Amino acid sequence: MNRRKFISYIGCSCCSLLLNQCSTVPITDRRQLRLIPESSLNNQAAQIYEQVKKKEKLSDDLNQLNQIKEIGGRIEDAVSEYFDRNNIPDPTVNFDWEYILVENKKVKNAWCMPGGKIAVYTGILEVTKNKHGLSAVMGHEIAHAVAKHSIERASRSMVLNVGTQIADIATGGKLSQASRVTGVNVAGMLAQFGINNPFNRKQESEADYLGLIFSSLSGYDIRETTKIWERMKKANKGKEPPEWMSTHPSTTRRIQQISDWIPGIILDYPPVKT
Repeated sequence: MNRRKFISYIGCSCCSLLLNQCSTVPITDRRQLRLIPESSLNNQAAQIYEQVKKKEKLSDDLNQLNQIKEIGGRIEDAVSEYFDRNNIPDPTVNFDWEYILVENKKVKNAWCMPGGKIAVYTGILEVTKNKHGLSAVMGHEIAHAVAKHSIERASRSMVLNVGTQIADIATGGKLSQASRVTGVNVAGMLAQFGINNPFNRKQESEADYLGLIFSSLSGYDIRETTKIWERMKKANKGKEPPEWMSTHPSTTRRIQQISDWIPGIILDYPPVKT
């Protein structure tokens, strides 16, 4: 089989696969690609989460942990109630929610693995300051899981890997040759800065937007969110990379977007009573 026919067959197969595996993100209705079974990724995430619990030092501040669990529970209930009322399939129906507080003042972060496995680091509490700020951070992380962002990223990586190989074949191996000569993964660098980073920034903005909605539905004051990012900007002054090199929007952009979204979200997504 010659190179042109090979590329044609692979291209047709990929198109057929992509068309059959497209879905949409709840609320935003953005089309996304999901090639990997959600159950498989959730199981892997649960295993990694157990490893994190064993390796990291967990905080013994029960009051703070209970607040995290309370906020998480309110968001869980509000999200499910919203989807139920609007006759939308609940994307969290197969989640096994769990919360931990990791003792690490240097890490100003939180995350939510696929399937509802959440970790908050004590360092972020210096930025959130109160329950409304904490709900904004948790709402953002939960939004990643609700929107199935991890599945989408893994699926895109699979497609990009195949696409890179096809491109290398189509150019007669010039990408591989350039990588060998320069010592730089040319295809990987182009994919990272030209495709992955912009796409990841899109996901982060989507999680910001959905997170505001989930916090608002849960009855928290989402106006605190801009204050969080102003404090974060101050804490990271001089340390933030150029936006094009980052997987996240710039703090300035996030503050502006969140400020623009807040009035409409407050009106359109009032607290739900569960």
